[in-house]
Amino acid sequence: PTRATQVELPTYAFQRDWYWLNSATGPTGPGDATGFGLGTTDHPLLGAAVELPDSDGFLFTGRLSLATQPWLADHAVLGSVLLPGTAFVELAVRAGDQVGCDVLEELTLEAPLVLPERGGVQLRLSVSATDGSGRRSLALYSRDEDAPADEPWTRHADGVLATSAEPPAFDLTAWPPPGAEAVDVDGLYEGMAAAGFDYGPVFQGLRAAWLHGDEVYAEVALDEEAAEAAEGFGLHPALLDATLHAAGLGGLVESTGQGRLPFAWRNVSLHAAGASAVRVRLAPAGRDAVSLHLADAAGVPVASVGSLVLRTVSPDQIGAARGGRQESLFHVDWTPLPLTPVSAAEQRPWALLADDGGTGDARHPGLDAVGVRHEAHTGLAALADAGRDVPDVVCVPLV
Repeated sequence: PTRATQVELPTYAFQRDWYWLNSATGPTGPGDATGFGLGTTDHPLLGAAVELPDSDGFLFTGRLSLATQPWLADHAVLGSVLLPGTAFVELAVRAGDQVGCDVLEELTLEAPLVLPERGGVQLRLSVSATDGSGRRSLALYSRDEDAPADEPWTRHADGVLATSAEPPAFDLTAWPPPGAEAVDVDGLYEGMAAAGFDYGPVFQGLRAAWLHGDEVYAEVALDEEAAEAAEGFGLHPALLDATLHAAGLGGLVESTGQGRLPFAWRNVSLHAAGASAVRVRLAPAGRDAVSLHLADAAGVPVASVGSLVLRTVSPDQIGAARGGRQESLFHVDWTPLPLTPVSAAEQRPWALLADDGGTGDARHPGLDAVGVRHEAHTGLAALADAGRDVPDVVCVPLV
């Protein structure tokens, strides 16, 4: 511009003050639970923990939505976004940490948790008081955040937490294992998408795989964005989920042409938190079941799963889970009532209040159409002056 002049820049870095609510303190984030008399969890999927005063149990609460956890949108199965089964494990392990249990002895998934495109769902994870052996039962529920107060919660999983002093007993320092045969994983996710498992980049973590006898070895890593968030999890659900993608490479589960999802977990232990890349060994553990051992890039144990049963999933199952959310509007439903025929002898004439023009023979086409006998009267006074008994029905035409 004309008359423009140069000015000296500040000698210090520009500094700003931020006054708007951000995701850590606003309504879309976990916020400060202590302000509501609750305990904090410091976990991305759980907002608060409540110690039950009349027992040794705990209740954990949280909220899930694709707006606050957009990476969950990458777990699309048969046209719906599901909370991965590995996220249930992550939630249960975090609850176990709170109550001093280091083993998820068992966890059975009862119903898929479908995440809505808009809005969110509320989570409730209950942990019972300890029994005589130190074991605790747990259950995980959800409900649409816009649901009425009297709508029941859906139970998605139940299980048992326990304690164990046994150290990890596996070694994955030799990598890849001597004698293992490399497997081509190119096109794996394209094939899974064709089967209805349309995973996005966050869940496409399988990098390489090898076969060694009846075992499968694999390298799995999160993408750059998810890796930065891995420190907030015990074991990022997308990382653990991607290890399961190698199960079909070695025939560890029967091939039925349908995709499989986690169903029943046994003896899950977390040995190190915050991993963003792992080595994994999968081995058969029964019919349609595998065991898993996970380690970091140096072979240090990260997690172990005694057995995981995988089951096929159908569109009907996903549709039933999605249909549990009330989204329809109310509408008027007309119920026709049949007319009971009455003989002319039994029927008393109806009184029709209508101007007959002084002729006394005003007719109503609607009453004639259904065969109702009626007599016209110019008004209630005329009806009274007729000197007859009051009729059963007095009709006043509105149109």
